[in-house]
Amino acid sequence: MKYTDNAINIITTKTYKGIGRAWIIKNLKGNESVEKIVSLLNSNSKQDDLITLDDFEFNKNQIIHQMEVFDESCDGIVALGDKNFPKYRGIVKESERPIFLFYKGDISLLDVENNNITVIGLLNPDETIEIREQKIVAEIVKRGVTIVSGLAFGCDSVAHRQALIGGKTVAVLPSPLNNIMPAKNKSLAFEIVEDGGLLITEYYDEHKSSMDLSSRYKERDRLQALFCDIIILAASYAPDSATRWKIIDQKLDSGARLAMGYAKDYNIPQAVMYDQNIDIDNPMFDLNRQLIAEQKDITILTQKNLEEIINKIKSKKSNINDKSPFQTSLFS
Repeated sequence: MKYTDNAINIITTKTYKGIGRAWIIKNLKGNESVEKIVSLLNSNSKQDDLITLDDFEFNKNQIIHQMEVFDESCDGIVALGDKNFPKYRGIVKESERPIFLFYKGDISLLDVENNNITVIGLLNPDETIEIREQKIVAEIVKRGVTIVSGLAFGCDSVAHRQALIGGKTVAVLPSPLNNIMPAKNKSLAFEIVEDGGLLITEYYDEHKSSMDLSSRYKERDRLQALFCDIIILAASYAPDSATRWKIIDQKLDSGARLAMGYAKDYNIPQAVMYDQNIDIDNPMFDLNRQLIAEQKDITILTQKNLEEIINKIKSKKSNINDKSPFQTSLFS
């Protein structure tokens, strides 16, 4: 497994009380000495006791030891300050910027110069939704664009599997790489890597509670928005769908809603799959309808504007300033 001393230092720093992504972004650029990091922790953190160099080195070795269980499941770690640490897209507050990533596969697929489109949706799409999503993903892949999604059941899996037919795909996980979630998609995860794709996660340890796991899914949704040039919603229920349609004993997921919300916050372009003539009475398109009503700048996908979107992504990429820490909206 490849990693720099800087990456382990960043991970170790985050383990201290009161230290989150915002603190690290504000205080570290990457590649600081341990002495410098410890000095900053002692002067700016909420630690009860003074941190010594030996304390930090001990914690650092503990983390390295924890990651020995990865074996071949993880190719490496990249962190803030590392040469190959990918730039995020959009305008993102410090507390939501990634500071390290564990990866398996081709980490360069996250580069800001790479053309990425995230495709997401609900866990139980009907057959017609799957077929329509497959057609959209096939058109995207045909034009050399990488598909990003979350490896969940349903629309995520449809996006990944279709992308594997002649293209590449990135799966963003809420779990460490040695414990793929959901477990039933482990073979799909392996196939993604074998075909030149990528698995990424911010986690090296197991979740400690159901609340912790829920938080990790939300963070996963954020990364799906951060590493794409546009996010596409295939279909999803809205928060009030169960009440409105009297749906009982079913899990109506909200992950897609969260990812679309992050994209809006980050000024990442958004699009939805929707046909007024055939989708008007389908509860699986409740979120799509809601977003169309609420956001005047959202794109309703057609064959023509999908091609225009991809061409706009590619033309914008040719003007990216490599010195910029992030990419602004493609459609601004």
